[in-house]
Amino acid sequence: MVPHLDELLAFLAIPSVSTDPKHKEDVERAALWVAERLTGAGFSAELVPTPGHPVVYAERRVDPDAPTVLVYGHYDVQPPDPLELWETPPFKPTVRDGKVYARGASDDKGQVMIQLAAVEDLGDELPVNLKFVIEGEEEVGSVHLFDFVKEQRERLAADTVLVSDTAMFARGLPTLTYGLRGLAYLEVFVEGAASDLHSGVHGGAAPNAALAAARIAAALKTEEGWVRIPGFYDRVRPLEPDERAEWDRLPFDEEAYRKALGAERLEGEPGYGVLERRWARPTLDINGFVSGWTGPGSKTVIPARASFKFSMRLVPDQDPDEIAALAEAYVRRVAPPGYRVRVQIHQGAHPVLVPRDAPPVRVAARALKAAFGREPVFVREGGTIPIVTAFAVELKAPVVLMGFGLPDDNLHAPNEKFELENFERGIEAVKAFYRFYAEEARP
Repeated sequence: MVPHLDELLAFLAIPSVSTDPKHKEDVERAALWVAERLTGAGFSAELVPTPGHPVVYAERRVDPDAPTVLVYGHYDVQPPDPLELWETPPFKPTVRDGKVYARGASDDKGQVMIQLAAVEDLGDELPVNLKFVIEGEEEVGSVHLFDFVKEQRERLAADTVLVSDTAMFARGLPTLTYGLRGLAYLEVFVEGAASDLHSGVHGGAAPNAALAAARIAAALKTEEGWVRIPGFYDRVRPLEPDERAEWDRLPFDEEAYRKALGAERLEGEPGYGVLERRWARPTLDINGFVSGWTGPGSKTVIPARASFKFSMRLVPDQDPDEIAALAEAYVRRVAPPGYRVRVQIHQGAHPVLVPRDAPPVRVAARALKAAFGREPVFVREGGTIPIVTAFAVELKAPVVLMGFGLPDDNLHAPNEKFELENFERGIEAVKAFYRFYAEEARP
């Protein structure tokens, strides 16, 4: 029997979908569940209200001379749609073939449960002072957690921050993530006429907002994959040669990756390998496009309005505010004349790069080796965890990104899963991290 499996299944059964108002009570129920587990493990736990979903905050002080670790995770999950593609119901967790299938299994309830199980196992032998911040709005951008961290920085003070919300590079290969890309996200609204028009009566004379928006979107990148926004690349920090050499040794098969995506070809900036494009180069992608008639059958209209969203993943030393401003100015410059254009800048995030030789990172490497029996690899991640920047800036503490998911865990997709072997080894790795970190901190 897998230790703590029953608790994990109970946690996964709570449909804590933060984006859906009808699940508001379920989200709060998940927060209470986490708080009760921590209270049972000897922590002082509370639900801190926000204008949205509550933050679970808990702490336990064992020794004034011991180091303090702040653990971050989230109890909210993505919507499970489309439901018809799930082999088993998303909130009836199912174990098969050594994996647990449920929404939130890997992102992030399974990994939060690793942290809870570790402190439950250690009990009175917990060797570090520990604080927990488990939020309920990560899947909607952590919109209220930033203020919480700023307002509570003294209360949250720690020597390091431990985050388990990332993945291992491959099965059986323990991994430490030391870099995350940042994010700038914009939405563009284009308006031509006052209302949609008949394409037969007015075609050839009326402005077409869909075409105008498409022209703007197409102007953002070259056919080769370079971003056209002036100044976009000015602050990009190049990859260090030793990093590139390490990544070249990773067990990565570009052709297998292409096939796994179901793509005919891979795209990106010429002259860079796939891993470098995904982890250490900035990107620009269209995320959605809305205009005109999108229902079944035909409706011959000239759209009066169109909108599209695009995101830019950023690398050190790009600033999301600066990049967003450059992007907005460029959109307005390339917009066809005769259209009303509005640009909305959504919340962004700074890139994160943690020194690989930082003491907590070295300790995490020891802990992973103890749990998995082999040295971990060091990688960057193409995604963004916005709150990590706030921890690094506000708390001035190094962040350890020690995750136990796998690339094929189907995050945000049907049939999300979590490997039970990683669940068990993850618990052991976290316990080892606390022991080793306490040992290093003592004279």
